[in-house]
Amino acid sequence: MFTVGSFADCLIDWYTEHCRPLPWRGETDPYRIWISEVMLQQTQVVTVIPYYRRWIESLPTVQSVAAATQDDLLKLWEGLGYYGRCRNFHRACRIVEQDYGGEIPRTWSQFRKMPGVGDYTAAAVLSIAFGEPLPVIDGNVGRVMARITAFSKPVAKGKKPFAEVLQQWIDVKRPGDFNQAMMELGSLICRKNQPRCDVCPVSGFCEGFRMGRVDQFPIRQTPKKRPHRTVAAGIIWDGDRFLIQRRPDDGLLGGLWEFPGGGVEKGETVEDALIREIAEETGLQVSLLRKIGQVNHAYTHFSITLHAYHCALLNGSRLRTDESERRWIHFEDVAGYAFPRANHKLFELMREKGLPSVA
Repeated sequence: MFTVGSFADCLIDWYTEHCRPLPWRGETDPYRIWISEVMLQQTQVVTVIPYYRRWIESLPTVQSVAAATQDDLLKLWEGLGYYGRCRNFHRACRIVEQDYGGEIPRTWSQFRKMPGVGDYTAAAVLSIAFGEPLPVIDGNVGRVMARITAFSKPVAKGKKPFAEVLQQWIDVKRPGDFNQAMMELGSLICRKNQPRCDVCPVSGFCEGFRMGRVDQFPIRQTPKKRPHRTVAAGIIWDGDRFLIQRRPDDGLLGGLWEFPGGGVEKGETVEDALIREIAEETGLQVSLLRKIGQVNHAYTHFSITLHAYHCALLNGSRLRTDESERRWIHFEDVAGYAFPRANHKLFELMREKGLPSVA
């Protein structure tokens, strides 16, 4: 059996020598640590790096985020996905500015209450920025712990027992390094596929390795089949401008801009669904000019096939006067708005095939 100190020492010694030189590594500014952890949730490091650098260049402080508009933040975040993280971070920074004088709270009870801050984010930021001995458990750490302890249940059920063990193992003098080392170990060595046990600094402490069954942990669950949806979108032209609308903040892709349209119901053609959805959402009556094409896109819990059509306004058709979250823009204005990735695929098709004569 190993001692707590020996495990932590081996882990941190390895981390000190082999950790990747990431732009947020070695940071002492809790704001920069916080935004890096928000971006890294459910997102690969290589994807986050350019977003982090652009964000810090544009918004170097909590105060700059608090003063920015949601549209500005979503444009910086565009393409990173899970947009609720961005909206919540915006709200949290405004709370820090208004209620805490711009100083990020150092205690669990205060920081954990911030919008979008769960147990993982709170533990990561407080341990790395303020030296609080709080263990983190993300996907990488969960996998490492399932193998080290030969956990006999799916990893999702291990959050509490893993946290209890890690609370005993964590290096109280370097809790931030310990947590980052655990995550780095899962990312570089104790990988989902082809774990590198031959160079693992803590393989001597791993029950899965001792049993010769590392590849059997974590216990796998049969994934649920991801549902597929058929969706229609209309590029509605009024002269040389087309209509975009903002998605509600409280839903999927909240705050982003998109084309009017929606889901195709059972027994309905794509064309009929589009005309119906446009009328229901905007009050506009349109005729379909020609199909632009279709694109496939996968989200976390479902996938879609998005059919897009150029549309013309029928004579006398006007937007409902109570609609404020819609704008008529020119094609060259697209870069000024944050759109979902599926819409950008449509923009590519529009560039390839050209705009309709009505425009």
